[in-house]
Amino acid sequence: MASKKLMVLLNKAIAREIQVSIQYMWQQVLWKGIEGFTVKDELRAIALTEMRHAEEIAMRLAYFGGRPTTEPDPITVGKTFRQMVREDIKAEQGAVKLYKEIIALAEKEKDYTTVTMFKTILAEEEDHLDTFQALLGK
Repeated sequence: MASKKLMVLLNKAIAREIQVSIQYMWQQVLWKGIEGFTVKDELRAIALTEMRHAEEIAMRLAYFGGRPTTEPDPITVGKTFRQMVREDIKAEQGAVKLYKEIIALAEKEKDYTTVTMFKTILAEEEDHLDTFQALLGK
């Protein structure tokens, strides 16, 4: 079974995934102009991936007897294209850091299923981060 600390981190991950799924979905709805047109479909796809992550993590937490949160982390949509993308980069950087922490703790606890799940999710989050950085020309 998972430690209390791992279960807390899983709930943090769920709150983060709910946050970004809403954040990215609202951004794709609100973005205007050429920037919005060019990234609308990609943002929607990322938002849906993030919601799938929330579900996967919630299922893992429930397996351990935990109760998944329904509260997202603070949602920051932004007002301009660059502001939105900067917020998205910050969110993805936070995810990468958190998920590496979860992987390390799960490895320590010999919870290989959680390790495998989060390595897959981490790879997708790094891809999202790369997408957002590319939008700012980084």
